[in-house]
Amino acid sequence: MSKNYLLVYSEQLATDIELMCQGLKTSSNTLFQIRKSSSSIYANIREANYGQSKSDMVSKFEIALKECSETEGWLKLLFNTNAIEKAAFKDYRNLCGRIRRMLIASCKTLKEESK
Repeated sequence: MSKNYLLVYSEQLATDIELMCQGLKTSSNTLFQIRKSSSSIYANIREANYGQSKSDMVSKFEIALKECSETEGWLKLLFNTNAIEKAAFKDYRNLCGRIRRMLIASCKTLKEESK
């Protein structure tokens, strides 16, 4: 069985964001929102793996895609307010980008297979 890198990367992002938030002293709303969006990426990708149909899988992946964009937005806000360093911002943003590209490719493939 091959490794599901989309699941691995989304779990890594959710875990890393949670650990980062535990050490930050910033707005509790911002921390709540980024925890919520990053963990939602992971949760929706896990759910998609047990989708009832290809269209159900696409739906879960598209939700994860939106949550990925939201997570990137919260990361940008944390960086802009000096809550996180540039290196951390870039690392998390790059991981979001990797997940986003994989989600887009997965949605495209699933939609083509459904035709």
